[in-house]
Amino acid sequence: MIIPLSEIAPETLQNLVEAFVLQEGTDYGEMEYDLEQKVNHVMIQLKSGQAFVQYSELHESVNIVSKDQIEN
Repeated sequence: MIIPLSEIAPETLQNLVEAFVLQEGTDYGEMEYDLEQKVNHVMIQLKSGQAFVQYSELHESVNIVSKDQIEN
């Protein structure tokens, strides 16, 4: 189930995005990004509809998923 951003408290969304970014692991690209930059990048994706906050009833968990993951 997709959770609309408007239904998530700003502090909760910030914490969710930070947790998501921190679980992503090591950067393998040419540029290193700090936590704030990574969080901002994910926030932009969420606000633009390229990523979504998804709740899994089966796993009773919340995750951030890309638009491509939803469509497949």
